Amino acid sequence: MPGDLASSSLRLYALALLRVAAAYMFFLLGGVHWASLMGLATVLELVGGALLVLGLFVRPVAFILSGEMAVAYFMAHASASNFWLPLKNHGESAALFCFIFLYLAAAGGGAWALDGRRGRRR
Repeated sequence: MPGDLASSSLRLYALALLRVAAAYMFFLLGGVHWASLMGLATVLELVGGALLVLGLFVRPVAFILSGEMAVAYFMAHASASNFWLPLKNHGESAALFCFIFLYLAAAGGGAWALDGRRGRRR
């Protein structure tokens, strides 16, 4: 059906917009941490955010970043205050990034991901 094709195409562009917007915000978060916290999390946020913005290795990178955000939530936020209230323990961004990246790991990069171009050359 023609409507299904348009809907499918629209989904790929919406997925690409979600990937680019979330990865850009995540990259900026890593840049903020760079000045004060030099560690694995900062490297993951900067390199992983850049790779996701470009759409390279989307599924494995998003899976790793989802795990990083889950660890960040449980270690830094949930342990500091009420586990079930992310707004109270200031873990809302970690929880959102965790689930957005988990979705990207399952769904892929969308329309503008360079992974698609890389795969066509093989």
